[in-house]
Amino acid sequence: MSLLWLRVAVILYGIAALAVLPAALYERPRWRHLAVPAATAGVFFHFVSLAETLYAAHRALPVDTHETLSLLGLLLAASFLLLATAYHTVAFGIVLLPVAALLAIVPAFHPGQESLAYALPFAGQVRAGWLLLHIALLLAAYAALFLSLVASLLYLIQERRLKQKRAERPHGRLPPLETLDQIALNALRFGLPCMTAGLLIGSVLALQTTGPAFFADPKVLLSLALWVAYVLMIFIRRHSGLRGRRAVYLSGFVFVVVLAVWAANSLSAVHRFRAP
Repeated sequence: MSLLWLRVAVILYGIAALAVLPAALYERPRWRHLAVPAATAGVFFHFVSLAETLYAAHRALPVDTHETLSLLGLLLAASFLLLATAYHTVAFGIVLLPVAALLAIVPAFHPGQESLAYALPFAGQVRAGWLLLHIALLLAAYAALFLSLVASLLYLIQERRLKQKRAERPHGRLPPLETLDQIALNALRFGLPCMTAGLLIGSVLALQTTGPAFFADPKVLLSLALWVAYVLMIFIRRHSGLRGRRAVYLSGFVFVVVLAVWAANSLSAVHRFRAP
């Protein structure tokens, strides 16, 4: 049944993503009344599917590539609902909902059979909850960084529209520039503690299993570089007032580092995904 619920969630994400377009781009706010409920139902079925999958496998954390991507998609979809509630805008759904659907569509229609290399050794030495927290915190940090990138892109679009002096209806417009900038910065502020705590927990777990050699792992080194880039991005944005195109370039660069961290799975001796 978990696959059925996940497939339902993918369909609902697709409906919500289509409904967001006229609501956010074509100034037709009535479509919001379809987008938000569809996304809410999608998040519900997505959560049920993931919880049912983990329960059936008798574990509390994702150890499969597709399960991990599915959890990241769930976080992005939940972020859309949070922003829609807090800021009364569905503009972020233009990007977040299609990405959430893409992250969920592969595990929904082609379930993976690969497991995370270090998950089983850790389970025998420390509580599984710590490993779950490690994964969840890092995924939350990645989701926050992606959200900041989306906010920066929307800032750039809104800035261009304002310079062109395009008349907009109150319900159809993108959020104000100040709101978009605050969302981008607050997302980074939220993501940094998550990444810091996630890396610290992972480091402690690593020292209890593989020892200091763990810190020569390519993915670990890239993760530390990502943390440094995260800190620098927040510092630059706060102290230089960086906005617009330059903020997009900076967020894009850090997001490329995130992709490099994921790609490092193939080089990692500890983190890579492998067949059981």
